[in-house]
Amino acid sequence: MMKQIISFVRKEFYHVFRDSKTMLMLFGLPIAQIVLFGFALTNEIKNSKIVICDYAKDEATQQIIKKLEVGRNFIIQKELISHKQIEEALKQGDIKLAIIFPSNFNKDLLHLNKAQVQIIADASDPNTASILTDYATNIIMDYQQELMKNNTMPFRIVPEIRMLYNPELKGAPNFVPGVMALVLLLICVLMTSVSIVKEKETGTIEVLLVSPLNPVIIIISKSIPYLFLSLINLTVILTLSVRLLGMPINGSILLLLAESILFIILSLTLGILISNIARSQQSAMLISMMGMLAPTILLTGFMFPIENMPVPLQVISNLIPSKWYYTIITSIMIKGLRFSAIWKETLVLFGMTCFLLLASFKKFKNRLE
Repeated sequence: MMKQIISFVRKEFYHVFRDSKTMLMLFGLPIAQIVLFGFALTNEIKNSKIVICDYAKDEATQQIIKKLEVGRNFIIQKELISHKQIEEALKQGDIKLAIIFPSNFNKDLLHLNKAQVQIIADASDPNTASILTDYATNIIMDYQQELMKNNTMPFRIVPEIRMLYNPELKGAPNFVPGVMALVLLLICVLMTSVSIVKEKETGTIEVLLVSPLNPVIIIISKSIPYLFLSLINLTVILTLSVRLLGMPINGSILLLLAESILFIILSLTLGILISNIARSQQSAMLISMMGMLAPTILLTGFMFPIENMPVPLQVISNLIPSKWYYTIITSIMIKGLRFSAIWKETLVLFGMTCFLLLASFKKFKNRLE
């Protein structure tokens, strides 16, 4: 009896070790999840790009700027000539914070014992904006404490904080674009992949393939219903966001719709590619959920800032379609930007769509042959 048990156990080990997919699920997936969650799940914000507009250019402002540079929270991207350049810098998306020193900063500090500094944050992500303004305020307060140690007179620096695009720091402007990216990607990928794999399991795919219809036409026909259903989902999400959450759509609705259609087509194409790999509905669901859910949540940027992550994860995030779609939707809905500001992200999504489309149809034909 013991020999039989050992024989069966040995046989099962052989089956596990021979199956590369099983080995990947057993060891690759846990390692990938630990690495992603370990580096992405952090409330600390590091290496955020900021700009400074220093009208004073005196000793006090230079010391504060040095303190901002020394820490690992900020990277001073550039010093602006005029405060009029700040909004344009924030619209580009890379800059998260701007600091303005008035021309009489040091004089007010010495003669009036009080000076003001303005901090402007991109509040399209309210959590990041709040944390960054707290970082900057603490650094300025630290400089104020140093002045008071060396002088008998009390000094006071008053930060004037302004939250751009989302002054009330509502969560909806950050939450809604992320939900749109997550829902549209998962529904399109999951439903398309499962639908095609189901045809393979029941054997009806062979019946369709021997018909006069081209295989490409068959795949496109099966994807079109999910395109319309996804558009209905998009409409429901936008309606609820505007009516219930009070979130405005500051940009063009037609541009928003066009970008969403492009993203939906990309997601459907990704589902077709997964259906070529999966052999059963369960495996298709597993690949779609586990392969899309965690990267979309962690590497899109709506929950955890990407700039906080190690460089390898930042590079990998560029391969996540929802990252580019999230940037596009945020720019249109919250910042009210036009196509000229998001053409690069649109080009990336279009390139991904073309690549996945060619790979999906080629893989589909090869498997059938």
